[in-house]
Amino acid sequence: MDIIFKTQKLEKQCNSQKMLVRTYGSPRAGLIRRRLDELRAANSLQDIRYLPQARCHELKGSKKGDLSVDLDHPYRLILRPANEPIPLKADGGLDWANVTAIEIIGVEDTHG
Repeated sequence: MDIIFKTQKLEKQCNSQKMLVRTYGSPRAGLIRRRLDELRAANSLQDIRYLPQARCHELKGSKKGDLSVDLDHPYRLILRPANEPIPLKADGGLDWANVTAIEIIGVEDTHG
């Protein structure tokens, strides 16, 4: 899958293990790296959706349109489809099997 980043700063952090560890600490940095590797290796978002440890799901409310992938509780890797146009099913829901590009928005506690 193709991955872009919301900001250059975030891209630099995510592509440097040293910066990941400095920003998020060693355990979370390892989880972020693993999730990014899983996302890069996937053909589509559908491949990630059913990984039990990732628990990829759509967010609601003010975060509608974004998706969340588990890291360590309560932190999540936040992303959104980056295909143009965003693939949708006939019922208007996200067509996970056709999402082949994502934008990484950040790492945050979505419950806080």
